[in-house]
Amino acid sequence: MRTTLLTILLICLGYGMNAQEIKLPAPDRSGGQPLMKSLNERKSTRSFSEKDLSDQQLSNLLWAANGFNREDKRTAPTAMNRQELELYVISKKGVYSYNAKEHKLTLVKAGDYRKSAGIQDYVYDAPLNILIVSDTNKAASQQYSYTNCGYISQNIYLYCASEGLATVARGAFKNEEVHELLQLSKSQEVLLAQTVGFAK
Repeated sequence: MRTTLLTILLICLGYGMNAQEIKLPAPDRSGGQPLMKSLNERKSTRSFSEKDLSDQQLSNLLWAANGFNREDKRTAPTAMNRQELELYVISKKGVYSYNAKEHKLTLVKAGDYRKSAGIQDYVYDAPLNILIVSDTNKAASQQYSYTNCGYISQNIYLYCASEGLATVARGAFKNEEVHELLQLSKSQEVLLAQTVGFAK
């Protein structure tokens, strides 16, 4: 009897841990359209449907944005390889931090907080908002961090163009509200938000 109860308890605990973390499928590093075509089709969109991205699209998107493409090196460069930038994701299911090393999402807060991701109406409809966060303790300088942030944003734009997704980078968001929502430390700063989804 005790063995059965212990087994059930372990299963429940394991389920709880799994709910806190989402292991993403391996990114497809060989797909996509030619770079020149993606550059030609790169654009900003401000009207989104509520259709969700597939797990594979989400995986590819986050890897393209700032994943690891070789040992200890990322798809987006940072000055002096400080790697001070991390991604957070706000979806209708919750707020997550992206662990690029293990290519997984870790739950920060469950629930639909998309309205906190920006002040624009389309932010509420789009399935996904990405927040690019800098750790000022790691950064070579604030100027470099903003430059590095631009590389990540462009990676997102190019992946979305390749995949037929819609996106727009945004400098306007509820800074204090987002900082609290993401449970950031004093040394962390949200530099940019980027909405991703399907065009309406």
